[in-house]
This record gives sequence, structure tokens and C-alpha cells, in this order.
Amino acid sequence: MPSFANLAGLWALLGIPAVILIHFLQRKAKLIPVSTLFLLDKTQREASSGRHFDRLTQSIPLWMQILGVLLLTWLLLEPRYPLARSTQRIALVLDSSASMTVSKDRLLEQLAKDLPALKGFATDVEYTVLESTPGKPRLYAGKSTEELLNALKDWQPLAGVTDPTQALRLARSLVSREGIIIYASDTPSEGLPFEAIQLSVGKAIENVGFTGVAFENKEGTMLWRATLQNYSDQDVTRTWYVDSGKGAPAEPKTVSLPARSLVTLQSNFPAQAQRIQLKLSGDEFATDDTLRIVRPVPKKLTIEAAPALATLNTKLLRAIEQLTPGTAADADITLASYDPLDPTPVQGNAVIFVDDATQGGQYLAGGIIAEKHPLLDGLNWQSLLVRETIALELRPNDQTLLYQDKRPLILLRSLPATAERPACQQLLFNFDPRLSNIENQPALIVILLRFIEQVRAVKVAPSQENLETSQPITLASNSTTPPVPVRLMELSSSGEVLRTKEVDPNIPLTAPELPGYFRFQQGESTLLEAATYFADTREADFRECAEVNQLGDAQAAAIQAHSKGDPYWHLWLLALIGVLLISWYYTRERDSAVNTMPATA
Repeated sequence: MPSFANLAGLWALLGIPAVILIHFLQRKAKLIPVSTLFLLDKTQREASSGRHFDRLTQSIPLWMQILGVLLLTWLLLEPRYPLARSTQRIALVLDSSASMTVSKDRLLEQLAKDLPALKGFATDVEYTVLESTPGKPRLYAGKSTEELLNALKDWQPLAGVTDPTQALRLARSLVSREGIIIYASDTPSEGLPFEAIQLSVGKAIENVGFTGVAFENKEGTMLWRATLQNYSDQDVTRTWYVDSGKGAPAEPKTVSLPARSLVTLQSNFPAQAQRIQLKLSGDEFATDDTLRIVRPVPKKLTIEAAPALATLNTKLLRAIEQLTPGTAADADITLASYDPLDPTPVQGNAVIFVDDATQGGQYLAGGIIAEKHPLLDGLNWQSLLVRETIALELRPNDQTLLYQDKRPLILLRSLPATAERPACQQLLFNFDPRLSNIENQPALIVILLRFIEQVRAVKVAPSQENLETSQPITLASNSTTPPVPVRLMELSSSGEVLRTKEVDPNIPLTAPELPGYFRFQQGESTLLEAATYFADTREADFRECAEVNQLGDAQAAAIQAHSKGDPYWHLWLLALIGVLLISWYYTRERDSAVNTMPATA
């Protein structure tokens, strides 16, 4: 049984009442006086009364014209016949960005309404549902629209801004050339690749949310500063309060935010609390309405310094948090003076300066060239002045970071692990600081701070941090035989363990996608305890969200792909031409007879 691709063709049936109405109208005959009465028998009654409504008189032109309207309607409806054993493949690529949490329910409603029609004339349908974030597993693969919608009820879009190109490429390979790819989002996109069609279900909403937090130790008290942003074009007023998890929450406070503005909230971190929550009065996008915080505690480091570097050591102890004096036996890092004429090997992580007791030579000439390296990124060394001194004995694997002409000034040395110690790094200054102006260079403290933070990152020790959701994590763990597994624990605001899973610390790790509290633990030792918060300002801005639905185009394409047209359309067209000619012929004969009707003398 055929189906019709163009139901708008039914409007052509309005031609039937139009034809009947025309045949109700009669034309007045032209009178020609004659003297013979026998011609009266040849007159036509339907033309005898002039132009007005009369009873409908059946005639060949009437039935030919009605038949012509029916044939034209059939052709305009574009009848199509389903192909045998055809399958419509549909790939649904979902925008994984966090802003989709606002539009998820509308998306499910729209899919429930439009997906069944995309089957078209196919005898079967296959669905594949992917996320736009690369590497994510398929959300659904099957043939049931109901099962697909049930699977999407548990879907949680949590990512930042993602490029769907890779997912759309994979979707096209899964559904082949004839399949349909739908990209579901909340923000319209222009020029989707791989012939994907767009389903945007977003709407512009007002949103206010937390975007970040910073900390400062002020006179022995920890101070937090949280940034609050109004993304809308209207002034808004909200309330917020601090919940430390102990006792009743603090009294709500009111904050007013002008349109498109930032406001900073600040207060002391409660003395006895390790975790607090800043809660904002809610809106439709709840992800950034709560800011979870832990008291930040970096890993503890100890430093031991040579007497000649005592002044520099004091500056570092004052500038770097959780850095304390240590001894040569247990120091995590050493500030060492190295005399090339009386070399004493320096073990472990160290910052090494040349110790040259001579007066030094002339200032080095030539341009200063810095290699591209994270330790030197953004630092200016052009005002550095260095006198000629005895040079360090360099090794083949030393990496030069800073040159003056051909003289290496700053180098990085990596030492492999041994039975006595783990792998370590040393930052080498190939000159005596007393014979230079390096202590007056702001870049010195910065490069030392960066190097010490690198040492801190690889040390196995507990720490507490505040991270953005999905932020990369450098996790240092113990290598033992047999290996002790590392566990990721999801925590409640009171510190109770909610869920636990094992992770591999040898692969890149990221913070959980959901805002909350978590802990990495190896055996009974805590490696990292942290809080995550949502801080993607692009996803929190809903001003560009809108609705676009191109599934109607996909329905037409599905009908064309899985059906064939009427094989007899050319016969119907010839029949239409034929009935029109027959109608014209008999109408011409009648008009000729009417125009020559005689009149009595």
C-alpha cells in the first residue's frame, strides 16, 4: 500500500467543488431569428435560462474535469512504495556540555515526538547515541525509541565546551552515507560537518554563579575570596550563605550584581572546619550555585642551604608556603654551592650555584637567549649581568635553558633513580651569584618557585587542594612490589565515604566531572584530598541559546531513501492530458451549439 510524501497535495481536491460550482453557472444563449420551428427540437435546455445557478446537469466535460482533478491530486501527493527489508540508521550525537542540564527535559520531549517519524518508509530502524566528548562510551545502541529515551534519563552532561567534529565523523562512519546524523544541543551551530542536521532545544535564561576561589594567609588566618558572576543583561539580587557542616548554616546575606558584572565575596575560613560550602539562591542552572571548598594545604617540603646562600634561602622560606628548614639527611631540596676545583657530588633534588673564590673576569658579552621551557615561560633575563667564572662540568644529558652567546648560564639536569634514592632533578646556575646581579632579578625567585613546585608535585605526601571539575591532576604515589592500589573515594560534605573505585596512577588523571569532595588514597595513606567546583564561564552563559529544529528535512530524506516512486506516474500524466483534451473537445462542441441556437420567427 503506498504512502504519500507530499500531503499538501490534498489541497488540489478543492478543484472538485470549483468545477461543480462552474457547472452550476449557465451561459445565456445567443439568439438567431429563424422561420422554421423544427429547429426548436435541437435546442439545449441547459443554456436556455441565461447566466445563473440552476440544477446540475451531468455532462462529459463535468466528469472529465473531476477525473482530471483526481489525477492531478494523485500526482501531487507523490505516492511512494516502501522498499523491502530496508533499515533506517540514525545516529544521535549529544552535546556533552554542562549547559545541557537545563535543556535535557525539553530534549527528551522533542526526541519522543520526532524520532518515530524519522523511520520513514523503512521496515526497521537502528539507533546509536554518542556524546560529543571524545572517548566517551556509547549511551545506547538498539532499535527501540522507548529504550533510547530511558537510557538518556540517566545521562549527565558535565563537560565544558566541546567540538563535536570527531563525534560526528564517528557517527557518519556508523550510519553510512544514507543514514541520518542528529546533533542535539542548546545553542544553534552553523555549517555542521558530515551532513549532520541540528536539533537545538535551548532557551536564554538568567544565570548567576560562582566562577572560582582564591586563598590568602593573613596574620595567621586563612581568608577565602570567591568570585560571583552575573551572566545576564539584567541587574539581579541574590542571597548566599556559608555552610560549614557544623551546626546551623550562617544567616543568608544579600548581594546585588549589575548586568554582566563580577562580585567578590570573602570571609575567614572557619578555624575548626576542613570543608565548607558557599550556597547561592538557586536558578535554572544549579551546577554553579554551590561552591565546595577544602582548606588548602600544600605538601610539606624541607630545604637545606649552604651558608653562602643563606640570604636566598630566607627569601624562599618567606615566599613559599609549607617550605621549612631541614637537614642534609632529610631535606627534600638543597641549595648548594659547587666548587668546580674541589667538586663534591650533590645528591637529590637541588639548586646548584657555582662557587668561585676568585674575583672573576670581565662581564660576559653577547645576547642572552632563553629556550622555550615551562621554567622560563614569560621571564625576562635581558638585564642579567654575569662575570666570567669557572664553569661547571656539564653532562651530555644536561638541558640548557639560558645562554649568553655560547656560554650556558642555567641548565636542568635529570638524575635517574637508584637503589638509594628516587629519580630527581637539579637546577644548575653556571656562574657565581656573587659575581652577577641575579639576586636583583625578579625572574630568579619565579624560576626557583617553579622548580620547587615541580619537586613538590612528585613528592609522595598528603595535600589538600581546590580544583575545577575535570582539571588534570598530577598524583604522586608509591611504587611497591606487589603494587598497592590507589582508590578514588567520593566524600560527603562531612567527610563520609560515599563511593570508591580503583584508579591507575600511571595514566593521566583528572578531577571528577561532578562538583563535590573526593580523596585519593593508597593503602591507609592519603595522597590527595580535594574539592571540585564548576568554573566554565562559557557554559554558564545562556544568552546565545535558542531553538532550531531541522528534523523535518530529515523526515523527507528518510522517505526518499527507503521508498520508490510510483512506477506508473507517466501513465497518470498521460491520462490527465487525455481527460483534459476530452473535456476541451466536448466543451467546444457544446459552446458551438449554444452559440448557434435558433429563435422563433
